Amino acid sequence: MIEPKRLHPITSVINFLKSLKEFIVPFIFIFLFGGKGPGFDFWQSIIAAAFVLLSLVGGILSWLRFTYRVEEGELRIESGLFVRKKRYIPFERIQSLDFSEGILQRPFGLVKVKVETAGSSGLNNAEAVLTAIKKQDAIAIQEILTSVKRGQTDPYNENEVEESEETLYTMQPSQLLLLASTSGGAGVVISASLAFILQFDELIPYERVFKELQGLISTGVVFVSIILFVLFLIAWMIAVVGTMIKYAGFTVKKVEEDLVISRGLLEKRQLTIPLKRIQGILISENIVRQPLGYCSVYLETAGGSLEKNSSRTLLLPLIKKKQLATLLSPFLHDYCFTPKMVPAPKRALKRYMVRGMLLPLIIAAAALIFFRPWGYLSLLLLPFAAFWSYLKYKDAGWNLHQQQLTLTYRGIVKNTFFMRKNKIQSLTLTSSLFQEKQSLGSIQATVDSGVGLSGGEVVDIEEQDGLAIYNWYRYQ
Repeated sequence: MIEPKRLHPITSVINFLKSLKEFIVPFIFIFLFGGKGPGFDFWQSIIAAAFVLLSLVGGILSWLRFTYRVEEGELRIESGLFVRKKRYIPFERIQSLDFSEGILQRPFGLVKVKVETAGSSGLNNAEAVLTAIKKQDAIAIQEILTSVKRGQTDPYNENEVEESEETLYTMQPSQLLLLASTSGGAGVVISASLAFILQFDELIPYERVFKELQGLISTGVVFVSIILFVLFLIAWMIAVVGTMIKYAGFTVKKVEEDLVISRGLLEKRQLTIPLKRIQGILISENIVRQPLGYCSVYLETAGGSLEKNSSRTLLLPLIKKKQLATLLSPFLHDYCFTPKMVPAPKRALKRYMVRGMLLPLIIAAAALIFFRPWGYLSLLLLPFAAFWSYLKYKDAGWNLHQQQLTLTYRGIVKNTFFMRKNKIQSLTLTSSLFQEKQSLGSIQATVDSGVGLSGGEVVDIEEQDGLAIYNWYRYQ
């Protein structure tokens, strides 16, 4: 692969669509405010056509000016419309190659290749994307990378030992359905729909709609409740279908010292994670899955790009929590997945309740003063806030096991964070004036994640326990 190669011509279409997407905001601005009202006049049409033509020409020229080749142990990429950019990436620096097949690549048997390097945590020129190349070319690059990792100079050596491959996890259809049903995506769909609709306040007569809604509410609470239920059901069904399409065929394999994750129905994706880049493990349990004994597993990894500060990767979308140790221990043998957690002391419960109830009490008081009689509904917030505060107290805990620190805490979901001592970047012990009076403190620990940090914090633990954790980290 010494001769320079161009990407597949479909790349020009992808570039065109990407450029066109960037012009959507000014296009809408011109459409709504450029004339005497919604609609196009002659000059608006000319400007819109110029935007489209400019995007098309730019997409074609970007494709023509982009070449790649493998030469002298490097992936060499040349690009740029007016200023020619040359990017040479040694294979020794490449950590992984991530493959994906979008709806534009799949009909032509192409893949998109994203190159992750050791320096991609902070340098844009240490990361590359081949938008559309043939599968055999992508596999050839992958074989060269594998041979470099093994210290071989000839990637096509017939005596090469075959890669050891082991399937660790395959999502079953029943698990996929349960994952989609408990994902909580309905709220995202509703929020996105409202945000989109509110962008067109010049076109939609909201005052008239609001008056119609007032009339609708006066016809009966039952009727309105049925309408809201139907709308929520539709949003939930859309979220379920979207989740099933996204995570269909989810598989995790261990290939040599890498984890290879593949998923997707319309867009197939393959992500490679070197085991040595794993910085921490996060177990997440939402309010629906936790009573059923299910959780999700994420990996915090070093590296990434400036466009994505965090590098959190979903390893297991849905799994029984009691099966974690059996599944993960064989290849993450440095971690203990069954630690005995030390809970927050009983006297901390009062502090959790006060923090959790303060804001709802203020909201309820304001609603009762200014929005009677509907303000009485705000009182429903109080038992919910009390219950949630108790859950946050109940889920708070920590554990030290040899060289591992484990923190459990709850935000919207319950999180359990496993961190090895040599991976922890910072550990902070704090104690406010009110905490000192009760001999309490808070502990926070972070690990590398992309170009940023990620971690967890447990509030109101025993002060002496916080000191024990701090001294464990501080001294060898």
